[in-house]
Amino acid sequence: MRFLWLLPILGVVSLDQITKYLVAANMRLHESIPVLEGILNLTYIHNKGAAMGMLQNNRWVFMIISALTVIGISIIMFSQYKKYYNPLLYTALSFIVGGGIGNMIDRVYLGYVIDFVDVRFIPFWKWIFNMADIFVCVGCGLVILYIILDDIKASKQKKADGESAINS
Repeated sequence: MRFLWLLPILGVVSLDQITKYLVAANMRLHESIPVLEGILNLTYIHNKGAAMGMLQNNRWVFMIISALTVIGISIIMFSQYKKYYNPLLYTALSFIVGGGIGNMIDRVYLGYVIDFVDVRFIPFWKWIFNMADIFVCVGCGLVILYIILDDIKASKQKKADGESAINS
């Protein structure tokens, strides 16, 4: 059971790498294909920066930060499994680790990250991203959800403990 969380990590990395391969193999750089007119395009770009192209050409900084994050989360997930295991939390952390690995593979082997998901329905949104980015963001959202739900659970438990102390 301790290694069950490796499956979603492998799934995320595989999905990310397969979609990037398909885009790179079938599209020209900077080509844009409408998927849902005015809503979503596939636009093939090379991103040498971080999210949304920030900090261009700082590849080693991103690789070090990604590697430390992936290693740190993995160590916590493995070493604290019995203490903190929760399916929601481990799914969230697996998404973050898998997305980090997916983009790290691109940076190591290509020197840039392949991005292609181009959302068009938000007028001020000019970012193009990939599956790894989506999983990292969803993972972070799930971590926030886990924290909120855990806090609600702890508050209810504290209230229940307080009521049982009064009734004793």
